[in-house]
Amino acid sequence: MDGQRLKYGLHDSIGFHASFAARLVERRVEDGLRRFGLTRVGWCILLAVAEEGLKNPSDIAAFVGIDRTATSRALRALETEGLITRAIGKEDRRMTEVSMTDTGYDRMIQAVPICSENMNHFNAKLTVAERSELKRLLAKLCAGEGGSD
Repeated sequence: MDGQRLKYGLHDSIGFHASFAARLVERRVEDGLRRFGLTRVGWCILLAVAEEGLKNPSDIAAFVGIDRTATSRALRALETEGLITRAIGKEDRRMTEVSMTDTGYDRMIQAVPICSENMNHFNAKLTVAERSELKRLLAKLCAGEGGSD
């Protein structure tokens, strides 16, 4: 090299700060969900099925914000645990329909306080206006990037 050194400035990166914050939030909720035998992704899938009425794995993947491979892996784990069932579609036999079991619903309900407390913990660090602005800015960063716009 010619003596000049390029410097990236990791801590100046939006990506670094966004990833670091996301890992903190995820780690804290994962620690709580572990007591119920759930992962954050598994919990989100249970919500997609129970609260949003989603049955199609592609729709569930889009709602949770993960790819189909990760969704299939998580669905397999939830099915093994007896929390969901998967069946061939009634109207279109090429489709898979996901349903919640009673055990899955009970487990999801038991985990609500953990997830609510985690959300409240981080929400309390910001004012209502700051939370709104942060969500707006994060949505702006994600717009047009192939995720949920």
